[in-house]
Amino acid sequence: MTSKIAIVPPVMQEIVERAGYLPAVQAGDFLFCAGQVGRDDELAVIADPEQQFERCWENLRTVLAEGGCSFDDVVEMTTFHVGLQTHMPLFRQVKDRHFPRGTCAWTCVGVVELAIPGLLAEVKCVAIKQPTHATR
Repeated sequence: MTSKIAIVPPVMQEIVERAGYLPAVQAGDFLFCAGQVGRDDELAVIADPEQQFERCWENLRTVLAEGGCSFDDVVEMTTFHVGLQTHMPLFRQVKDRHFPRGTCAWTCVGVVELAIPGLLAEVKCVAIKQPTHATR
């Protein structure tokens, strides 16, 4: 059986204590990242849509890095959107500034609401840790 390793960036320790879930779990070479949203360090929702989307990607980058991965290692991604038709053009612009295009399977889902009022998007993904190669 594959062991599971909790992945918790230090800046996200409070979310584990407050909400009771892990930002990511490593199982074998796979890193399963829980949905990341646009909240600041005090866990408050960022009101401005563009800034909220920016922070969403920054938070996901932080989780991936803590698990030894980067956006290049993501193989599957699901995004959830409140106001999908309204905010998708801006979300894509922000995504394209951070996340490499055409590198993973992406499912985009419109939803009525997310866990906290004011959230407009949530991004979850699966990454595969690349083996480290010893240098000679």
